[in-house]
Amino acid sequence: MSLVDYDVVAHVATITLADETRRNALSEELLGQLLEAVDEATRDQDVRVVVLTNRGTVFCAGANLRERSIDAAPTRPGETMSELFMRIRGSKKIFVGRIAGHSVAGGVGLAAVTDISIAIDTATFGFSEVRLGVVPAIISVVCLPKMRLADAQQAMLRGQRFSAEEAARIGLITYSVAGD
Repeated sequence: MSLVDYDVVAHVATITLADETRRNALSEELLGQLLEAVDEATRDQDVRVVVLTNRGTVFCAGANLRERSIDAAPTRPGETMSELFMRIRGSKKIFVGRIAGHSVAGGVGLAAVTDISIAIDTATFGFSEVRLGVVPAIISVVCLPKMRLADAQQAMLRGQRFSAEEAARIGLITYSVAGD
């Protein structure tokens, strides 16, 4: 089953998170397919711009916590996410985030890693992992350079959700726009 769709039209590659059932949570499988799509877009000489977007009302719900249960086999999603961030940042292609839904935890990092990120105004953002006692360590590498320190501290320590307009104001994303 494909959790990530990949399409190229007129020099633009579109990578779509397509696991609506699990709110596009970053499972090991989804991260693997996402890495493959990023690599394909980076290698394709005809691609000039890469758009990262989602299907459904959630852009990305962060890590897939079911994979982290006691009974689950040990995984290293942090290493995969770090690799994904490095490949996007290291690419010579322009990455545009088309954030068409809510984004929390690792999903915030995915929105922030793009060169330009545009979110629908009804989307919300949040570093919700802090409410579980988890530090947003991996995503802070891509979020902190975009944010003012006081805004980052407030967002990352409180763990509350905030609007796309607020995300744009604090520099986490580039723009908040109307859904149409």
